[in-house]
Formats: sequence, C-alpha cells, structure tokens
Amino acid sequence: MSNKESSIEPISHAASSSYFEKQRDLLIQEISNNIDNVIYNLDILNRSLNESIQVGKEFDDVGRLWTNFYDGLSQLKERQRNQADESEPQEEADSEQPPNAEEDEEAEHEQEVGESASQEPGTIESD
Repeated sequence: MSNKESSIEPISHAASSSYFEKQRDLLIQEISNNIDNVIYNLDILNRSLNESIQVGKEFDDVGRLWTNFYDGLSQLKERQRNQADESEPQEEADSEQPPNAEEDEEAEHEQEVGESASQEPGTIESD
C-alpha cells in the first residue's frame, strides 16, 4: 500500500498546488492588466502635456510681440514726460515776463521820450 499512498499524495498535492497556481496566475494577470492600463494612461498624459507645452510655445512669439509693444509704449510715455519736464523751465521763464508785452514796450518808449526831453536841445545822445 505504500505504493498507492505515495501515488495518491502527489495527486492531492497536485490538486492543491494547481489551485494555488491558478489563483497566482489570475492575480499576476490582473496585476499585468492594471500595469498596462497605468502605462496607457501615462502615455495619454504625456501626449497631453506635450501638446499643451507646444501650444504654450506657439504663444511665445505673440507674448514677445506684446511685450515689445508695451515696452515701446512705456518708452514713448517716458520721452513725453522728459520733453514736458524740459519744456517746463521755458514755460516758467515765459511766465515770469509780464503777460502784456505791448504795455512794456510802451513804458520803455515813454521812458526814452522822457529822457530825450530832459536832454538839452541840440545835443546828440551818444551810446
């Protein structure tokens, strides 16, 4: 009977071992499928990121153009401020003069006439 017992043991051992191997193979297959799914989704994510980076690169030129535009505007405003600052001293000098220059000319003329009247007749004024 020992021959029979030894031949029976491997069969029962094989049966339990085959259930374990089937379960192991099923789990390995499930893990493999899940890893393949993760890799597929990572590939989709990578493509999406590359596309968004590409779209961002397309806006670089437009962004540089707008930057140049705003830089030009700020330079123009700065030039206008500088010109306004330079013209202010001239305007202040102009504002120091009396507003009615004709009255000044008349006053100078009257002063000259008064001086010439105070001179003796027949004398020539020399400068």
